[in-house]
Amino acid sequence: MGALTSAPPVPLARQELIGAMPAVNVVLARLGFDAIVRAYLPRPDPRCTLDAAAVTGVLVRNLACGRTPLYGLADWASGYQPAQLGLQPGQAALLNDDRAGRVLDALFEADRASMMTALTVAAVGGFGISAAELHNDSTSIALYGACRPRGGAGRDDGGTAGRPRPPRPARGHSKDRRPDLKQLVAILTVTGGEAVPFTFRMADGNTDDATTHIATWQACRQAAGHPGFLYVSDSKLAAAGTMTWIDSQGGRFVTVLPRSRAEDKAGRAAIAAGQLAFTPAAARPGARRGDPPDTWQTAPAPAPSAEGFPVTWVRSSGKRDHDARARGKRITRAITALQQLAARLENPRCRLKTERAITRAADDAISGAYAGRWVSYTLTRHDTVTRRQIGRGRPSPFTRYRDVTRTSWTLTPLTDHARITRDAASDGCYPLITNDPALTPAQILTAHKNQPRIERRHSTFKTVLRAAPVLLKTPERIDALAFCLYTALLIHALLERELRTALATAGLPALPLYHEHRPAPAPSGAAIIAALTPITTTILTGSGADTLIPPQLTPSSSSSPLSSTSRPAATTSKNKPQQIHVKPPPTCGT
Repeated sequence: MGALTSAPPVPLARQELIGAMPAVNVVLARLGFDAIVRAYLPRPDPRCTLDAAAVTGVLVRNLACGRTPLYGLADWASGYQPAQLGLQPGQAALLNDDRAGRVLDALFEADRASMMTALTVAAVGGFGISAAELHNDSTSIALYGACRPRGGAGRDDGGTAGRPRPPRPARGHSKDRRPDLKQLVAILTVTGGEAVPFTFRMADGNTDDATTHIATWQACRQAAGHPGFLYVSDSKLAAAGTMTWIDSQGGRFVTVLPRSRAEDKAGRAAIAAGQLAFTPAAARPGARRGDPPDTWQTAPAPAPSAEGFPVTWVRSSGKRDHDARARGKRITRAITALQQLAARLENPRCRLKTERAITRAADDAISGAYAGRWVSYTLTRHDTVTRRQIGRGRPSPFTRYRDVTRTSWTLTPLTDHARITRDAASDGCYPLITNDPALTPAQILTAHKNQPRIERRHSTFKTVLRAAPVLLKTPERIDALAFCLYTALLIHALLERELRTALATAGLPALPLYHEHRPAPAPSGAAIIAALTPITTTILTGSGADTLIPPQLTPSSSSSPLSSTSRPAATTSKNKPQQIHVKPPPTCGT
């Protein structure tokens, strides 16, 4: 009987995430991101094992694929293949929060405006993006917790000794409806149609949007290389100085005239008088089955603006219904509040006794409903005189009396039906102004209708990329992190643009990227990254060389879209690789 052979060592298997990193790396490579960052950051210190450019790349990839705090960066990176993050084996453990913070300090000292311009130029050339139409808008980034300048509390040496000044957190007009929190203003410009990020910068928390357009337009001109693009923004652009300056520089713009302008009042009066002839400009089916189609009509204004620029009036059927409903709700709220106040006045115990107090309460009821244009009231005084005996005792021929006057008030709500009818004539109407007379009314309307696309980028910036809370305490590092956030936002936009273009070119059906494997006709960058995130590779470690088992992607029509047979089920919630014992095949002794 022969001796039994010794059992071979039990191999170990570990899984490393690949996720969406190959797709992200392709975008970064086409942008030349590594070369741009290394060109503007200081020369790496030979004593450092991990240079600032590599850490910046890891920060950008982390923001694009699922943000974690700086203190969790090493834990997050340890679950990925080092090469996918631009790292060497063992370097992920060096990504502590102190190193990441010092890299952000170096990024702040670098010329990040030129870095963003270089990224934009690379995106335009490498991906064939059109810069013929650019849209600008801003949003607020609320800050939580303590935020102090670098160097200690109460010190703000930014802008001195040749150092750039970081944007100052301050309380301003909060678009997040959090006036109790300090904020920063994020100013973003995207391309028309595809809404690819073009320029970005952070400003002080109390910055007025009207003061930002000249600097933003100059940055767009530098990135585009010419002033001939069409610059589109909201009504804050409609300032006389800003529009005149852009026109003097050879630029073109389209914006909405605010209600405070005299041209708006004159145009609505002309519409009420029937002096404007609207013609159809655009239409689309209703949002739901059976709904009437949404239509847009345009008409030239009777006179140009005060600056001499042509004005085009637009009438939207959807906005017309919205304006009518909104006005009706305001009037109803105001009338109801006045009726409730009138009922209080009939109560003898009502504490509103003087005309001044009643008037103040009625005005507050109308202003609270924003219906002062259509609702008013009348206040009628009623004096009741009664005789009251002076002194005690039973009445006699010698009893004296005095007159006592009791005042009561009657409040009657009034509605200005003539003004309501006059305002209803211009429901759904708004004026657009441009300095380019060659644009047709339909082209002006199309450019304006592309403006809401920038809101999707703001939503991605604040929700998917989780720009807030910032989780940093110094404005310098917050401003430096904004560069990484912008790059991550650019990655999302380019990923979805490339996939949508490829699907349309190949004539393929929509990919089932939504929950319950529902098709996504226009997949977003977040949906693409989420579908690719589970992809992993398995490495078998035995007595000899390691064996790499690459992931096997299944067709998108399977039960799990863009899934992989190598699932990250053996990884922890923090993406740490886990050792798995694999049972070897049975062996027989002789």
